[in-house]
Amino acid sequence: MTIAPFRARALVAVPHGFLGRRGGVSTGVCAGLNVGLGADDDPQAVRTNRRLAAEAVMPGAALVTVHQVHSADAVHAVAAWPDDARPHADALVADRPGLVLGILTADCAPVLFADAQAGVIGAAHAGWKGALTGVVDATVAAMERLGADRSRIAAAVGPCIARKSYEVDESFLRRFAAAAPENERFFSLGRAGHHQFDLEGFVVARLAAAGLSRIEALGQDTYSQPDSFYSYRRATHREEPTYGRQISLIALPA
Repeated sequence: MTIAPFRARALVAVPHGFLGRRGGVSTGVCAGLNVGLGADDDPQAVRTNRRLAAEAVMPGAALVTVHQVHSADAVHAVAAWPDDARPHADALVADRPGLVLGILTADCAPVLFADAQAGVIGAAHAGWKGALTGVVDATVAAMERLGADRSRIAAAVGPCIARKSYEVDESFLRRFAAAAPENERFFSLGRAGHHQFDLEGFVVARLAAAGLSRIEALGQDTYSQPDSFYSYRRATHREEPTYGRQISLIALPA
């Protein structure tokens, strides 16, 4: 099956793509374009999928990823790290061609950034914890250290779990409200004692609060589209033994 990345109009100036599970060589419960080294999948299939994904966005570029830990840490990438030496972080930035930055997700929000004029790009893994503790702000700050200007940075939020699919409990809402009372607007009432959380909307708001004015949200729900995306929560609800991860990629033109 052909790999067909989702594109964002906001990032048209740079090579990029939000990939789902379509395409790839994995089989079984991770069938498709699983790029997660931590999934219970054939390691060779995962490596092949990673190569295919990178080639679909920027042929010949070196794929750079980090060991994601739901932090607010951003690192500067100058070359691809070996798999066993990837830094623990949840965002990465670069200012040189030849690299394609990759963020893995399975319900969390992938965010891609670019200041095309400065030649600086970024990619962030924004799960609820990283989004709340500042991974978006850390990425923008790291890009500015490389010469970007937040007034020029464009950002796009890729496929992630949607409000309708993201049920949380009362303590989850209280954690966000304690950080800022206005965060309650990202929650709507669900069944008794529960709420529905708008992760995508929250990330968009954090981008705007960081001073970005060109922001796009793709509006794709990972949970409700099993043929198109991997989803940790869906796999958990189905009691599946493992789950795949999709990748979002951005590069600078050569």
